[in-house]
Amino acid sequence: MRDTDTIAAVATADGRGGIGIVRLSGPEALSIGEGLAGRSLEPRHAHHCRIRDPAGNILDDAIVIAFPGPRSFTGEDVVEIQGHGSPVVLQQILRAAVSQGVRLARPGEFSERAYLNDRIDLAQAEAIADLIAAGTEAAARGALRSLQGEFSRQIHDLMEAVTMLRVYVEAAMDFPDEDVDFLADGDVEIRLAELGDDLDAVRRAAGQGVLLGSGITLVLAGAPNAGKSSLMNALARRDTAIVTAIPGTTRDVLREPIDLDGLPVQLIDTAGLRDSSDPVEAEGVRRARAEVERADCLLFLVDAMATTGWPRTREEVELRVGAKLPARVVLVQSKIDLLTPAMEVPRNGELPAVAISALTGEGMEDLKQAIRRQVGFAGDEQSTFTARARHLHALDQAADGLAAALETLRATGAGDLVAEDLRLVHEHLGEIVGAVSSDALLGRIFSSFCIGK
Repeated sequence: MRDTDTIAAVATADGRGGIGIVRLSGPEALSIGEGLAGRSLEPRHAHHCRIRDPAGNILDDAIVIAFPGPRSFTGEDVVEIQGHGSPVVLQQILRAAVSQGVRLARPGEFSERAYLNDRIDLAQAEAIADLIAAGTEAAARGALRSLQGEFSRQIHDLMEAVTMLRVYVEAAMDFPDEDVDFLADGDVEIRLAELGDDLDAVRRAAGQGVLLGSGITLVLAGAPNAGKSSLMNALARRDTAIVTAIPGTTRDVLREPIDLDGLPVQLIDTAGLRDSSDPVEAEGVRRARAEVERADCLLFLVDAMATTGWPRTREEVELRVGAKLPARVVLVQSKIDLLTPAMEVPRNGELPAVAISALTGEGMEDLKQAIRRQVGFAGDEQSTFTARARHLHALDQAADGLAAALETLRATGAGDLVAEDLRLVHEHLGEIVGAVSSDALLGRIFSSFCIGK
C-alpha cells in the first residue's frame, strides 16, 4: 500500500439511509470519477449524473462533486458520489471504482492523508474521530473547537515560547565573555516560571478535555434492593432497569450511556452484593465486583431503612463490596422519601455522602454535583476542547522537563543542560500536534478511525 494510491470507501454509516456517499481520493480520483459519472466534472460544482460501471450498466442516479487538490480535505484530488443510501447500491459503485484501479481505504486513511499533506495537524485529526464519537452536545462542541484548531493553537503558542527561550539561552552560551551573565540575571528563571504557569493552564484545560471526550464509567453498587435500578432509571431519565420489591431482580450488568450535565457517562447497574447459592445470582455478583474494580467512580448505595447501618470508612465500604474500590467513591443514602422527620440522615467525613430519593428527585442535583467534583469536571464549555490521554501524558512530560530546567538553572547555572531540557520540552509538545511523530504512533491513532474518514 502506497500513499500515492487512489483510495475509495463508503463514507456514510452502515445501514440504509436516504443518502450514501462514496469518497475517492488520490491522483486518479478525478479521471475515475468522471468515468463513473460519464462526464467532465467542474471543480466544486454539484453534477446530477447516472453512475455506470465499466460495462455501461446504470448503478444509481447521483450527485457527483469534484474537489481538486490541494484545496480538498485530504489535500489530494477528491471526488464524492452522493447516491441513494442502499448498502447494495453503494457497494456496486465501490466495486466499479475498484475495477478501475482504486484501492479500498484503510480505517482513517482519508484523515491520515489530510495530516500528511498538512491540511490538519495530528490533534485536529484526532478531533475528527472525537466529533464523530461525541456522546453529548458539550463533547461535540469541544471536539469542534479542537478540530478548528483551538487546542493546537495553545500548543503552538507554548512551543513558540519554548523556542524563544531556547534561543535566549543558547545566545547567552555563545557570548560568555559579555559583561552581563544572562543566565544569572534572573530573567531566564522568571521566563521559565511564567512558561510553567502557561503550561499548567493548558494541562488543566486538557484534563477537562479528556473527560469531555472520553467520559467516565460510573458504577452503581450495593446490597439487593438498595435502590440501584431506581437510581439508574432516574439518571437515564427512562426505564432502563426493571424495578421490583423482590431482592435480586438485577442479575446481570446493565449499561446505559447518559449525559450528566455535559459529561459523557457510561452508567452501569449491577447485581445486589450478597452471598448466594444460586449460580446465576453468584455470577451476577462476580460481574458486579469486576465492574467496581474497573470503574472511574463508584456510587455505593445504602437503603435509608436498612438495618446494616451507614458505612463510616472506605475500608468498611470495601469489605461490603468485596472488591478493590476505585479512587473515587460517593456514598448514597437512597429512599429518603421513606424517612420520618425524626430520623436523622447520616453523614460521613471520610467519603462524600449524598442522601437522595430517586422517586421524588430530592437530592439528585446534589448527587450530580458530587460526581462532577469527584472526577474533577468543571464543565466550562466556553473554553473546553476535547483532548486525549496521550495529550495529557505529553503535557505532563513537558511540565517535568520545565521543572528539570528550572532546577538545573538554580543548581548549576549550566546553560547547555538547560538548553537540553528545553529541547525535550519542545519535543514532548510537538508529539501532540504531530511535529514529532512515529509511524507506530500514527498507526495506533488512525487505525481507530472509522472507514471512509
